[in-house]
Amino acid sequence: MHDVLTRWAQTSAARAQRFAPDERGASFVEYAMLLALVVVVCVAAVTMIGTTTGESLSSTASVLP
Repeated sequence: MHDVLTRWAQTSAARAQRFAPDERGASFVEYAMLLALVVVVCVAAVTMIGTTTGESLSSTASVLP
């Protein structure tokens, strides 16, 4: 079983190199994807915190005279 997995991994790696022999610019794409993920997480967090804070302030304001 180990031989089969090793052979499959080597074959897959060889195929990947054949389709993408030039890796220049790969780091730029990786960093751009990472930055996009960070932005999405930050926007989601700010939206969730903003909604919770807004509801809390609204309920507090409705109790005050």
